[in-house]
Amino acid sequence: MDPAGFIGLGVGVGAIFLAMILEGGNPASIMLVPPLILVWGGTIGVGFIGNSLKDVIGAFQALPKALTNKAPDPSGTVDTIVELAERARREGLLALEEAARNIEDPFLRSGMQSAIDGTDPEDLRQLLEDRITTKKNIDKQNAKFFADLGGYAPTIGIIGTVISLVHVLENLDDPSSLGHAIAGAFVATFWGIFSANILWLPLGARIKRFAEMEWHHMELSVEGLLAVQAGANPRMVGEKLRSLLPPAPAGKDKAAA
Repeated sequence: MDPAGFIGLGVGVGAIFLAMILEGGNPASIMLVPPLILVWGGTIGVGFIGNSLKDVIGAFQALPKALTNKAPDPSGTVDTIVELAERARREGLLALEEAARNIEDPFLRSGMQSAIDGTDPEDLRQLLEDRITTKKNIDKQNAKFFADLGGYAPTIGIIGTVISLVHVLENLDDPSSLGHAIAGAFVATFWGIFSANILWLPLGARIKRFAEMEWHHMELSVEGLLAVQAGANPRMVGEKLRSLLPPAPAGKDKAAA
């Protein structure tokens, strides 16, 4: 699991509430039920309007993976493909059937099985690229849904503040309660901005970023599978695929040296 999501959420929320406490505020003062209902419920509600029910369900189903997902290991995939290429060069493509069943990556496993079954190279490429396109469309929609919520939330918060201020103006005959009432009126704005910038927008960005890494990993697998199917030289396969990998961090380069 990549811990960046939980670390970022903890640091962001902690910094905000720590600053509030250091300023002499009380976090309990913003835990007002009406603004919380209005902002969170209203934001999710308007999110339904611009999407289908299937889109909404799919986006929330993607949440656990968005928070707990692990970045793919393209270098490990390259090593696996090179091993398959070496065996295919020695024993033929049909000898990979047992090895294919032991591949952990479902996309690579399925593609390898199709290659072993004798699928035409052009048809295999088209099939795998269609799967990637389908995944891209789903991932983009999931990311868009949370980005949309991030756009709606601040405005819903302002609506809540306006509602509260209208109530304040209706009770100007009680000056002793004005300060507390006005302070409470801005709680909705706080929650709107907070939820947008601490939750919704970062979630959308995280889904998009990890999806991009998965797309690249799948595209790398396609090139490797087609090379194995064509009986390419394993060394050349490894060099070609490694040229498609992002540069390794400087620390890793030194460690490898």
